[in-house]
Amino acid sequence: MSPKKGEDTQAHKKDSCSCNSGCRVEAVLSVDERGQMVLPKDVREKAGIKTGDKLALISWEQDGSICCLALMKAENLSGMVKDVLGPLMNLDA
Repeated sequence: MSPKKGEDTQAHKKDSCSCNSGCRVEAVLSVDERGQMVLPKDVREKAGIKTGDKLALISWEQDGSICCLALMKAENLSGMVKDVLGPLMNLDA
């Protein structure tokens, strides 16, 4: 469906995905009976994930249920926490 004349197409893009840039489905994974899944090789290579790397599982909750899961390298987690919490720590009381 194309936007109506005068309608903000950027607003539609933002509403369809909460990521600011490059948000897309990379793969559809199956979970086995032990709860394990396999990240496709091309995704691991693109993300620079190697054997032995630790990944952090991040979840978003909405209305009491987890609605979204994301993986990121654990080594990048501390930088992300500093970026998010740093400005809060500098607030004047």
